[in-house]
Amino acid sequence: MSLGDDGYRSGQGSGGDGGGYGGYDADDHHLTRTRLPEGEVDPYAPQRRPVRPSRNLITIVAVVVLLVAAIAFANRGGDKSSHGDDENSAKGGSSATAPSGVKPVEGKNGGIPSGFAHDEQGAQSAAANFAVLMGGDGMFKTDRRHAIVEAIYTPAAAAKLKQPQDDAYSPDFLKRLGLDSSGNPPQGKLFISRTVPVGTKVESYSEDTAKVSVWYSGLIGMAGAGSTDPVRTTWKTWTFTLRWTDGDWKVEDDNQRDGPAPVPQDMPAASAEDITKAVKEYGGFTYAR
Repeated sequence: MSLGDDGYRSGQGSGGDGGGYGGYDADDHHLTRTRLPEGEVDPYAPQRRPVRPSRNLITIVAVVVLLVAAIAFANRGGDKSSHGDDENSAKGGSSATAPSGVKPVEGKNGGIPSGFAHDEQGAQSAAANFAVLMGGDGMFKTDRRHAIVEAIYTPAAAAKLKQPQDDAYSPDFLKRLGLDSSGNPPQGKLFISRTVPVGTKVESYSEDTAKVSVWYSGLIGMAGAGSTDPVRTTWKTWTFTLRWTDGDWKVEDDNQRDGPAPVPQDMPAASAEDITKAVKEYGGFTYAR
């Protein structure tokens, strides 16, 4: 073995008291090791191998890289959520409303959504938006009500519905709600009528007809100081029979029933001022299934 080899006769002998190195006396005829001053290199010693990262460190880095790549791939796969929702529905599970659906609502006619997709999702979107329109405060004004009915009902259904609705929204009925004969609230007060869809259900579907139920929560009442008809909530289900007419879904018939209503939350009611502020600050939506 060469000078400086760590394995040179190691473990043999017990080391004397002669001040030798490596367990051998200085008087021994064996080769001895030489300590070099710090900073100097022994030319006869084997070169040290460069420090390499441990296998554990390499493994950890590899795992982190793979994890980052997996997260990126999962985020890119978000456009497949619609297909996943369909599978969940087929298995009996609930699925969230997609933000845009197969075909988003493209246009509006005087604030009335239109251009729904010719499929089940389009029918659900149409029903949800029709519930919002017909549950809104626009129905309490004659001109606006007529515009809504003409836009969302089939021509035959609209012709039959206008007069019965005008009779229903009579001056006496409006007065009981605190409105004048034109559907306007008193000075300083705000009349609130809103429909907030919670979910939709396709009862039946064919190429040109669909029956869709909309479960919704409603707000109705008068907000403002001294109001005798404070804003309250309702829970109802609105079922629409739709027909594909002139390139869009139209209402052929509709009916409502109460519920299902959840247990009311045990919390204090907001003041009239807070309700008025909320209604003015928070707008509604155009719903897409």
